[in-house]
Parts: sequence; C-alpha cells; structure tokens
Amino acid sequence: MSPPVRVRFAPSPTGYLHIGGARTALFNWLFARHHGGTFILRIEDTDKSRNTPEAMAAIYDGLRWLGLQWDEGPQAGGDFGPYFQSERGEIYERALRKLQQSGYIFGDAGALRFRSPREHVIVHDLVAGDIDFDLTNPETHPDMTIRRADGSWIFHFVNVVDDIEMKISHVIRGDDHLSNAPKHIELYRALGAEPPQFAHIPLIHNQNGTKMSKRDQGAAVSYYIDHGYLPEAVVNYLCLLGWSPKDDRQKMSIDEVIRDFTLNNIVKGEATFDPAKLRWLNGEYARELPFDRFFSLGIESLRRAGVPIENFSEEYLRAALKTCETKIAVFDELQTYAGFYFTDEITYPPEAATKQFTPENLPRLQAVRNAFARLTTFDAANIESALRKTAADLGVKLGFLVHPTRLAVTGSTAGPSLYHLLEVLGREKVLSRIDRAVQQM
Repeated sequence: MSPPVRVRFAPSPTGYLHIGGARTALFNWLFARHHGGTFILRIEDTDKSRNTPEAMAAIYDGLRWLGLQWDEGPQAGGDFGPYFQSERGEIYERALRKLQQSGYIFGDAGALRFRSPREHVIVHDLVAGDIDFDLTNPETHPDMTIRRADGSWIFHFVNVVDDIEMKISHVIRGDDHLSNAPKHIELYRALGAEPPQFAHIPLIHNQNGTKMSKRDQGAAVSYYIDHGYLPEAVVNYLCLLGWSPKDDRQKMSIDEVIRDFTLNNIVKGEATFDPAKLRWLNGEYARELPFDRFFSLGIESLRRAGVPIENFSEEYLRAALKTCETKIAVFDELQTYAGFYFTDEITYPPEAATKQFTPENLPRLQAVRNAFARLTTFDAANIESALRKTAADLGVKLGFLVHPTRLAVTGSTAGPSLYHLLEVLGREKVLSRIDRAVQQM
C-alpha cells in the first residue's frame, strides 16, 4: 500500500509571491486534493537578514486569495498556521548530530560541511525521467555547506530534514531545483531516510522566451489582486501553465481540474505566460458572475481607483454598474469604461471631438437636447423612442445622433448601452452635459 500523499509549498519571505511560486503551490495543492492527501505550507525563514513582514503577508494573502488553504501546521487562533523553519532549530540540531556521529560532517573556516560520498546519483523524476548525476568530481561538485560560520542553516540541509520530519511523499517544484535533487538525495541517504518522489515542473517564461523574473509586469500575484482579476480565472490559467488536461478544454472548474490532475500530464517543455489569454479567460468568468458579486468587486475596484463612492447612493451605484455587467474583462477597466458616472469633469478626446462635434452635428445635438427636455418620463425606452423620432424628423440615420450624444455625455466613443446610461445619469445631468458640448462646438 502506498504511503499517504503529503506535499508542501516552501517559500522564503524575501519578496512578493511570484506567479511561478503560486503555480508551484497550486500544483502541490491540486495533487494533494486529487489523492485525498495533505498540503503543507512551510516558511523557509532561516535567513533573517532577508525576511520581511510584508513578504510574509504577501504569501498568506496570495495563497488565500487563490483559495489554496493549507491543511496542517501549528494551531493559531483556530486556524492552522504555517510551519516556520526559524522555530525548528532543535530538530535541525538533532539531525546534525546524527550526521556528525556517522562521520559526514567536517569543519571549514568555521562553517560545517557535508562530506559527499562521491558517487553517481540517479534522480527518478516523475516529469523529467531518470537523470544520472555524476558527483564524483569534487572540482565540479564541492562538498556542500550545511551550516554557516554564524550558526545559520543552509537551505539544502533544513529542506531535507523538514521533508523527512513531515513525511513528505512528493516534492513538486520548479525545474530550476533539479540540480539540487542529487545533493538532497545524498542527505536523505546519510540520514537513513528514503527520498520522496520528485517532480520538477517547467519554469514560466515570457512570450519572448526569457524566464519570467521579478522585474516583469504581472510577475507578482498581488498585481492580479490589485487590477481586479478573479481568483478562479487566475487559478484556471495557472493550471494550464505546464499541465494539460489532454483535450482542448481551456475553461475548467476547480473540481474538474482536481479530478483530472495527475503528474503524468505535466508538460515537459517551458510554460509560456500569455497575458492576453489570461485577460480573455478572466472575461469569460466575469461574464458569468452573479450581479451581487459583480457589484461588490466593481465597487472595490472603483474605490482603489480613487472614485468617491461615498458621494453616491447605493441605488445609483447599482444602476450604474448594472449597465457594465458582462461588458468588461477585468475590473480595472471599469474606471475607464464607466468613470463618467462618477464625475462631471468630462473631457473629449481630440480626434473624437473633431469627428463628432461638427457644424452639421450642432443642430442635431440641439434637437436631441430639446427632445429629451420634453420627455415626461426619462427612462431607457422613452429615450430610445425620442432619439429615433428625432432622427426621422431630421432625415438622418440614428447613428448620426447616437455617436455625438454619447461623446457629449460620457466623453467616450464606446461604453454601456446609451439609452440605459442616459437613464442612470438622469435628465438634469444629461441636458447639462449636452449644453456644455454644444457651447464648445
């Protein structure tokens, strides 16, 4: 009988949560959920000089936003906290003594080093296959330090000790760690432990083929939180970076992915991050949102953009955002798409103004203004009827009225349904904006 599946995500709190790290966490979480196993969060914080509270918060916030809750750890306020390596010193000391007693440790300028057995190590990788690493040459593979002269621990040692102590069954991580695997296997064997199964997944690259670095826009999970992406869309997209469901599916529920997720479907080639595809996929999810959630996310996005939400009634806000439902792909588009609802400082793009605010359109806009002023009920149906009748009276196509009216009232050539946005703005504001546009023509 196979041992239970136990996997971990082990980030260092030295910067923001990288999208590649989030993908690694996701794959571990999916693997655990697929097999009914355990997903552990372990914070590798032994390098105190580089750790920051902001980076720690970014890890928690990012994982929770993505829905990747961990299953085990010290109890903290009713929830599981993560494991912190900085709190596990006694465990590492115990493992060190075991290696010292077995003759594996020697000192070098105050640091402690692990004496390599000098052998070939075959890494049986579930993605990359079997790889033979020749560790016999000390020039190319020097004995690794496991403890610095200042007493701090090196990643390789504590990583292996923790994986042994936590009974990790599978190590799923980026393939930039593949070269570390043979060193770690040496430590497992020296500590008398069976190595876990390894699965090194392809790194995420930009469309130009370069590795996605911290300097690239969109490399941080916080970018997607701040720009109004939906976590379910980001998770869906990350699933497709390095993993394939073996069919043409793009949009998948998390339950579908959990059901189908296996390491056999990990793609060996590099994973290319396509921002346009993610934006498209986010739009697919956004169009299916219940309005209450669309509204709350929209309000949150507008608030981040500096819109004084508190100056408007909830009735007005809901009516305004209702006209935007199913129309945007990402919530950071909302301010551009519908900002005219929340300001009277309407500006006109020069090119659009040149095209629409012409001498021919001046009497047309005045006629529209007069038709709106005569309406007894200023709602979408009556607004549409008034525009159509005015166009017929003037002997022009409806578009000759719609386009200059939209520009006059919103400062844009595109946006929500004209008839409905005019109803939301109300007669007084609409007439005032048309008057202002007419004065500039």
